Amino acid sequence: MTDDLGLFGPDSVSWRVHREPVLWLAGVRALYLQALHPRAVAGVVQNSDIRRNCWPRLMRTAEYVGTVVYGSTEQAERAGHRVRRIHDRRRARDPRTGDEFRVDDPQLLRWVHVTEVESFVSTARRARIGLSDADVDGYYAEQTRAAALVGLDPGTVPASAAEVDEFYRSIRPELALTAEARDIARFLTLPPMPTRYAVAGRPAWLGLAATAVALLPRWARRLYRLPGLPTTDVAASLTVLGLRGVINALPVREGPIYRDAMRRAERVERARAAA
Repeated sequence: MTDDLGLFGPDSVSWRVHREPVLWLAGVRALYLQALHPRAVAGVVQNSDIRRNCWPRLMRTAEYVGTVVYGSTEQAERAGHRVRRIHDRRRARDPRTGDEFRVDDPQLLRWVHVTEVESFVSTARRARIGLSDADVDGYYAEQTRAAALVGLDPGTVPASAAEVDEFYRSIRPELALTAEARDIARFLTLPPMPTRYAVAGRPAWLGLAATAVALLPRWARRLYRLPGLPTTDVAASLTVLGLRGVINALPVREGPIYRDAMRRAERVERARAAA
């Protein structure tokens, strides 16, 4: 195995952010946010049966993010190639105009990218992981490398908190709570579960989903016809902070991609010390 440290490396903000298990919650938040873009949600609904494949889809997405952040450069590029190949052959129709569009339209790819990275870093800050304003800007700048993997020109991707805020301001007139967005939101809140897990799993998931919604920007909660109150933000932050404490107290085992990245980083550090 090569000692290539991948797109980011152990000194990056990306490695520091993504080692936190509580960021699973950020992934769910991003899905609620992405559903508010009519074309983005149409591309998902028209090209997949999310009701049958929700859990495998979530696991594949988590594995992809882990590979991009912690994998070697070759692993990250292979993962990006697979995503581009899948997107390249998929089309959908705009629910408002009926026009056909590609799901790898750069505007849609930017929307998905920005909602993901903003969800990750904003949730990390609210969990008090210890990110300065400079760290947040550094994270966004680093993640333009991940955007390139799915076919985006990194120069067109927001690379700072100010640019992300401006992106959201510019795109908000295009967002709406469509029928498809409502269906996705209901599905995310009450997904199907095997009977043997439903008694304990459904209340737990409902609590996580409610927290993910509360973590949305106020303007997004208002689009969902929910209160955009500052008190909701405070409660959500306290919940995430408490959840992080609970998760970090559990004997949670890191995944193989993370463990391999740590081994590679240790080998590189030993080689540098011996040089």
